[in-house]
Amino acid sequence: MPAEPPERRIECRMAELLDEIAALLDGSEGDLERIERTLTDGYARALSLEAEGWRLEKQIARLAHEIADGDTVGKAKELSALTARLDVNAGELLALRRRLVELRRHADAIRL
Repeated sequence: MPAEPPERRIECRMAELLDEIAALLDGSEGDLERIERTLTDGYARALSLEAEGWRLEKQIARLAHEIADGDTVGKAKELSALTARLDVNAGELLALRRRLVELRRHADAIRL
């Protein structure tokens, strides 16, 4: 069986994290320890997404500078792919941040 590509593993982990957040928000129990652990995991994932976004932006800038050096078709395709990945990354980061704000508010409400 071929190994799963890294992007697919990341997508699965992101889906699992969002599912965990949803379960904690929808649940009636106030498992503060589990909420805090999930918040920590979420913040770590957000930092990872930010770092990936910066790497993608750096690659895009490098390619944009190199495009005049030739192979414009190949570099244009690569730019297109990187831009698409950057858009997905930004969307995931925004969605995750919104859910983390909700979960933080939920944790604060439990503490009261």
